[in-house]
Amino acid sequence: MARSLLLRFAVALLVALTAALGGQARADIVWLAVASNFDEPMLALAGAFSARTGHTLLVANGSTGHLYAQIVNGAAIDIFLAADTARPARLVEDGLAVADSVQTYAIGRLALMEPAGATAGTPSPLQRLQSGDYRRLALANPDLAPYGAAARQVLDHLELQTASASRQVFGENIGQTYAFIATGNADLGFVALSQIRHPGSAPSGRHDLVPDDWHDPIRQDAVLLERSRDNGAARAFMDFLASPEARNIIATHGYEAPE
Repeated sequence: MARSLLLRFAVALLVALTAALGGQARADIVWLAVASNFDEPMLALAGAFSARTGHTLLVANGSTGHLYAQIVNGAAIDIFLAADTARPARLVEDGLAVADSVQTYAIGRLALMEPAGATAGTPSPLQRLQSGDYRRLALANPDLAPYGAAARQVLDHLELQTASASRQVFGENIGQTYAFIATGNADLGFVALSQIRHPGSAPSGRHDLVPDDWHDPIRQDAVLLERSRDNGAARAFMDFLASPEARNIIATHGYEAPE
């Protein structure tokens, strides 16, 4: 759902730009690559940023690993909002990103979710996981998605990796993983808390917040790409991302504020 919203958002903005802006300088447009867990807050941030500055954000989303690969292969991206710290750091090391632009914009939380319709009073998602009372367990591909890597650390912490291995199903990104659970194709799964906690709406399924000491912190870094070093609109968004207004939007979507 969130991915389709972002795609419609990007297409609508592109149509509006083509019709209304004509030859306006590209510096007023910012192209972002955004990790799938951040879809919903990105919509809110895009609206707030555009209202404040008049600049336009166009968004491509996916797993952090796939977005990183696209950037390395020359994708025309101005800013990368990853779900980890490693890929932005690699882009800096490879000379593809601006070193002093790196900032932690959010600290994610992992949740274990089950589909809507669970009976009240039954074992919680974490109790079901530990008892083995499930058929399929969904998690994002640990090699591509930091939330998947965190989920694997949780299974290792609980000494359940071997016992659960034959029942694991992998999403290419955390958005696909959420869809597995929401549609009932998996009856338990690890997702980002932000996918469940949307301002003004009730959760679509029961969930447990995973204790944050069961996995490494999910620090999410943003970085300005070297090709956009002189893009004033892109720099303006990086400044906005660190503002109290943006931090408040991010917090309302289930993230912890960076230190």
